[in-house]
Amino acid sequence: MDNETGTGHVTRKAVLRAAFAAGIAAPAVLMGVPALARTLTTADAPPALTPACDDGDDPTPPQTEGPYFKPNSPLRTSLVDAGTPGVRLTVSGYVFGLACKPLSGVLLDFWQADTNGAYDNSGFRFRGHQFTDAGGAFRLTTIVPGLYPGRTRHIHVKLQAPGRPVLTTQLYFPNEPRNNTDTIFDPRLLMTVRDAGGGREAAFDFVLNVPQDPGPTPTPTPTGGPGGTWAAGTAYRAGDTVTYGGPGYVCLQAHTAQAGWEPPNVPALWRVR
Repeated sequence: MDNETGTGHVTRKAVLRAAFAAGIAAPAVLMGVPALARTLTTADAPPALTPACDDGDDPTPPQTEGPYFKPNSPLRTSLVDAGTPGVRLTVSGYVFGLACKPLSGVLLDFWQADTNGAYDNSGFRFRGHQFTDAGGAFRLTTIVPGLYPGRTRHIHVKLQAPGRPVLTTQLYFPNEPRNNTDTIFDPRLLMTVRDAGGGREAAFDFVLNVPQDPGPTPTPTPTGGPGGTWAAGTAYRAGDTVTYGGPGYVCLQAHTAQAGWEPPNVPALWRVR
């Protein structure tokens, strides 16, 4: 769902994003100031097909576990070391409940093939689990998985919020030729992927079937004020510079600016020069 309707009406999702950034009427778990993964698209790329977190939307769809899952993976956020072959990949994002509130303490257990398309079934290479932080965020350092017969490129993951059922699903890469022939592939599970410093960065937000009280709809911070070159509606790239209220800021993550995301309010997006 878009942030605004065709009539210019701001949707609840856009309002919640602004509230997350500004810390307005937000519970303690929102203090991490999330910059949502689905905003991390390049200017010439369509938005990811991640299930949007909005009132009435469905949770992230489940997928088959496959034959290679192993329990008791190590607790770690990185599956690589200095000598690991393969193209480096970072996967990051947030885990939300049904009311678009981040979920802390969610278990994410990842496993995948190596660069040659093989799974380690005797040990725990390219296997590991972690938990979302207080702001519902996760970050995985790994490699781009290799291909093997019958499947497109993918990463497996199991998620479980405290006291809730397990969601087993898979994450996919855009523009893969085998996406069109893999009978398991689901476009709703496409990550946003971009090249970065010789490696690749991917983003995905999960929505779990966890009931939440949506609470009152917060009011975004007005766009006006101190002035400067920052402007709502502008698509900023990492490294872009703006001024706001006097100081200058450097953009840390690509995003389209919204009311409530003024540089002083969102340290996840802007750093003082």
